[in-house]
Amino acid sequence: MEYQTLFKKLMPISIVVLLSACGASQPPPYQQDREPEDRTQYSGVEGLTQQQKDQNYLMSKELSDKCTAAKIDLAIAQADKKNNEIKKQTALISSTCL
Repeated sequence: MEYQTLFKKLMPISIVVLLSACGASQPPPYQQDREPEDRTQYSGVEGLTQQQKDQNYLMSKELSDKCTAAKIDLAIAQADKKNNEIKKQTALISSTCL
């Protein structure tokens, strides 16, 4: 009989705790308000998917930036008629520009 009384008292408390745990907010999968360069937190499957997309974007952007810089440096080397620099920038362009 004591167990039944204890059970009746603990049951409502258990239900309240369970329901409050179900209502706990989950963090967003990733920081949607930030640019890929500025995101630092990813959560869950959707967050990991976005992290891979962000990494691919950042690698592509880095290659594109290197390509652009090499093209500018090549134009300067051609204007200055620096053959060694022209060869170097041409090789860099062929490896970074897709």
